[in-house]
Amino acid sequence: MERTRSRVFPATSVPDEYLALSDEEARRRILAVKRELGRDLVILGHHYQRPEIVALSDYRGDSFGLSKLAANAEARYIVFCGVHFMAESASILCREDQVVVHPNLEAGCPLADSAPADLVEPAWEVLNRVLGEGRLMPVTYMNSYAELKAFVGRNGGAVCTSSNAHRAFQWALEQRERLFFFPDQYLGRNALKRLGRSGLRAVVWNSELFDGGLSREEIESADVFLWDGYCHVHRWFLPEHVDRVRELDPQAIVIVHPECREEVVAKADHAGSTEFMARFVASAPDGAHIAIGTEINMVRRLAMEFPTKRIYPLARSMCPNMFKITLQSLAWTLENLGQVNVVRVEEPVRSQARLALDRMLQLEG
Repeated sequence: MERTRSRVFPATSVPDEYLALSDEEARRRILAVKRELGRDLVILGHHYQRPEIVALSDYRGDSFGLSKLAANAEARYIVFCGVHFMAESASILCREDQVVVHPNLEAGCPLADSAPADLVEPAWEVLNRVLGEGRLMPVTYMNSYAELKAFVGRNGGAVCTSSNAHRAFQWALEQRERLFFFPDQYLGRNALKRLGRSGLRAVVWNSELFDGGLSREEIESADVFLWDGYCHVHRWFLPEHVDRVRELDPQAIVIVHPECREEVVAKADHAGSTEFMARFVASAPDGAHIAIGTEINMVRRLAMEFPTKRIYPLARSMCPNMFKITLQSLAWTLENLGQVNVVRVEEPVRSQARLALDRMLQLEG
């Protein structure tokens, strides 16, 4: 069984006439649609998008922040420039009369792919059979597909972000004795460390092995089960990268994403979400040296936006899926709004996933 199952969406290929557009012509046509639709259109750009896509976005941010903006938007059309699960989350949170569109449905997420609901549910059944019903609480990261969010919702659990995972874990362990978290094992470990409960025993559920590769004794003695997924962008960073930066640039402040390995987070000065990184750089004094362990397009954009500060990557790591959205695919999507690449989460998945998202919003207080 492969670790990552590719999700296939009913994507329509960008016509050759759009692929042949120059960047300047595509940009001109995008701006024309924006002027024509005005407040009926909002374009959301994730921090990891190409700089030219971010420049044309009405809002930039992380996946959850942009989904909340979509939920509060008055616009009829919401174009989400990110990966597919982000557009799904926007569809779950927005009004029935709004249309969510994604410029390239082939832009998936291997991390989300690693925990499809049809693998999680059998694992859940095994753990409940060993531990007993009602003792295990599911929590899923925002970086997961709607079906998994729905599974969590109907089983009493919540969604979390990279910023509030430790609070979601605290909530879960107050409600039930044990926690099952997916899909990012590294975010899970870093959230547990931030939680500060050193006595908790965490084990990794290996989705490729019988019963997760765990014996009955290992299951019974564990407090937290971590799905064995990871973000390849952030797993790329190693402790040696931090050591090398410190050697070459003693002035450097190292900030990394909590999807990084525990050893990398431990060596960094700060760990936080993409939104945290953007705010940190913006508030840093002129002349600051900041090495960032996250997707290369975001680091390059921050370096361009803050030329009086020395901003550079901890190491080069790119998300090829985020890179799939181009000016040409955005122009095609905008000129065919509501006819191509519409993302809609149907019932009962929509309402069940919304339950899990609403529980997270309650944790935010």
